[in-house]
Amino acid sequence: MIRSNLLKGQNVKLTALREEDIAKLEQWYNDIEFLRFYDMVSAVPKSKKELHEMLHEITQAHDKYIFAIRSNIDETLIGVTGFENILWNNGTAVIYIGIGDKSFRGKGLGKEALALTMQFGFNELNLHRIQLNVLSYNTPALNLYESLGFKKEGVYREFIHRDGIRFDMYLYGILRSEWRM
Repeated sequence: MIRSNLLKGQNVKLTALREEDIAKLEQWYNDIEFLRFYDMVSAVPKSKKELHEMLHEITQAHDKYIFAIRSNIDETLIGVTGFENILWNNGTAVIYIGIGDKSFRGKGLGKEALALTMQFGFNELNLHRIQLNVLSYNTPALNLYESLGFKKEGVYREFIHRDGIRFDMYLYGILRSEWRM
């Protein structure tokens, strides 16, 4: 049976990023709070030019996908999700998500978007394993990943240094056989 709702959930859908999205992405990539939860690298703001280059690199790569997370109601861009470091021969990939618009956080939309991304990974890309890294202080993300069936598989002790404190980074993973959609 062909699923007609691939990449579309009850409240959000995953689409390609559009040229007009760059301005909103620039806001998010200049929001230090967002960057400190979204990525492990230093929270360095990015310009429109840098974002164009980053997106071009992702769309040209064979081991990465990026999706815009949009509201089904009015197509508002609320975040991004996707895969990187896809190892096709092993059927593995790293998944990521970031809800850039603060007004959409804590409403279950990230969970829906991540579930759609996982569904795409397992059913469309034929992945066997999806994994991610998350910082120990990111409690909302930890709760999200565990609610979707990810299992904590390892700890990178004192991996990151933020504000004079060392934090662990956790490795989480889920296998296709554990995925319940």
